[in-house]
Amino acid sequence: MADLIIWRPLQELKKEMDRIWQEFFGKSYLPEKWVTFEWAPAVDISETNEAVLVKVDLPGVNPDDVEISLSENVLTIKGEKKKEEEEKKENFYRMERYYGSFMRAIQLPCEIEEEKISATYKDGVLKIVLPKKPEEKKKVIKVKVEK
Repeated sequence: MADLIIWRPLQELKKEMDRIWQEFFGKSYLPEKWVTFEWAPAVDISETNEAVLVKVDLPGVNPDDVEISLSENVLTIKGEKKKEEEEKKENFYRMERYYGSFMRAIQLPCEIEEEKISATYKDGVLKIVLPKKPEEKKKVIKVKVEK
């Protein structure tokens, strides 16, 4: 989550610098290969006694363009949001939506049963359910209080 907190302000700073540079010189200040930099979709990570749940905002992303992998307890989600074809007649006043490739790597808090991982995509949200290994499930122990 810390990478998202740092990444968003950097994206906003780059957009603002591009806007200012464009006003003065009519072109971007960064080399062309940097203009299409990666973006980072927002994620929510939660945990129950049974599983770790990851929800990723991916509006406009085709689920076929998303790859999910797990290696050494790190969940990696990567893919691409393709830019829509636009008419040449359009003049944009503001463009805030992100396009291009993305990747998120998330260190998981416990061991996962890899063969039972499931993922669903609905209304632009990717939901990944990562069941915990049996030994990772928390045991609840009641403490007897003597009076």
